[in-house]
Amino acid sequence: MIKWADIIRFTNKGNPLPDKKVEKTPEEWKQTLTPEEFQVTRLKGTERSFSSELCSLFDPGIYECKCCGTLLFDASEKFESGTGWPSFTQPLKENAIAYNADKSHGMIRVEVVCNTCDAHLGHIFPDGPEPSGLRYCINAISLSKIKE
Repeated sequence: MIKWADIIRFTNKGNPLPDKKVEKTPEEWKQTLTPEEFQVTRLKGTERSFSSELCSLFDPGIYECKCCGTLLFDASEKFESGTGWPSFTQPLKENAIAYNADKSHGMIRVEVVCNTCDAHLGHIFPDGPEPSGLRYCINAISLSKIKE
């Protein structure tokens, strides 16, 4: 189980190696993503809170990266955070997510990206439920749900 100390270690000393890497030019991403998906995933945007039905969807399944299809989260790790974005306590695999220091907007946060294609997913915070205490706050537009 990943804990906050692991997140800080990954952020400061390097992320786990991904199973594979997917690299495309911005033009290639624009051919497969909507303008809003491109803005959030490739340009580090944020969707409006409470703008997706994924926030209140708790059916079983797996969530994958909208850009490259990497499996990221299991619905069993999803919880209602009240923030307006889907929230998870753990990734599906330790090396599915990469962690980057984010000093934008006058704050210090930890950005989470798909470790395969570097798609911006959202941020992680140490205020989630036990036992991990983590809250992966994810832009719904960066995810696709695979029904179980």
